[in-house]
Amino acid sequence: METIKTKCLIIGSGPAGFTAAIYASRANLAPVLFEGHQPGGQLTTTTEVENFPGYPEGINGFDLMEDLRKQALRFGADIRTGLVTAVDFSSRPFKVTTDAGVEVEAEAVIISTGASAKYLGLDDEKKYSGMGVSACATCDGFFYRKKRVAVVGGGDTACEEALYLSNLASDVFLIVRKDYLRASKVMQQRVLEKPNIKVLFNTQTEGLYGAEVLEGAHLVERKGTDMEQHLDLAIDGFFLGIGHQPNTKVFEGQINLDEAGFIKTYDGTTATNVAGVFAAGDVADPRYQQAITAAASGCKAALDLERFLLEAE
Repeated sequence: METIKTKCLIIGSGPAGFTAAIYASRANLAPVLFEGHQPGGQLTTTTEVENFPGYPEGINGFDLMEDLRKQALRFGADIRTGLVTAVDFSSRPFKVTTDAGVEVEAEAVIISTGASAKYLGLDDEKKYSGMGVSACATCDGFFYRKKRVAVVGGGDTACEEALYLSNLASDVFLIVRKDYLRASKVMQQRVLEKPNIKVLFNTQTEGLYGAEVLEGAHLVERKGTDMEQHLDLAIDGFFLGIGHQPNTKVFEGQINLDEAGFIKTYDGTTATNVAGVFAAGDVADPRYQQAITAAASGCKAALDLERFLLEAE
């Protein structure tokens, strides 16, 4: 069994993890980074990224993550394939185990495992991923200018997505399973008053269709009642607005999490309740969840970690 000892361990990749690795490497901390279950993070499943600074013509999400990865490697980061399956933050050095049986002893840790968008569980969602299906209106909404799109969900997240898209798309359909919106009153009012947003209450999505790219959704109204009705809705984009699930299961009982499972950080820093353990990116950010904010927090986490090690010495 391989055992690694390091001053800085980074769990997870993506904009936060790779940026943390760049800063930690340049600080001569020789960081070890395990990429996790989705090397490069959620952006690797995004076709075009147009809102990340430095790419005026836009860039493919996979290529963007490759650029960040190469930059981290250039400065000496030890990037490894593997998923962390167990952690022990009870004392330093912290102990971590991967799915390959590798054991790591680290003086300090940065967690950047990200968050995964919640999906309905339809096979068609995978089929049309990046080809009409998206979980981020801010990321992909621009590609649907003057087109027809649908958003699934009835909470604040879905309403925010619908309102954002209403300024770009010609028509926005908000697909709501219940006969009411769960969003805040002010958000409900904004949605209902927007002329190009149509709320489809008591409606569920059964499937999606399209030859090569998404062309529409199979819907059912009032499912399970004597008023059940099936219909097809022609759309160009299908957005999930039912929230994100932070990838924090392995850290339960080790650090403080909020009610939704996001890692709590304190005093305006990336520090968790365990001295020497820091969190960066979507795993600690239920609000913004953008590539640029994740990268920025990765920078802050590396600086916080460096300061921690200097003070500990």
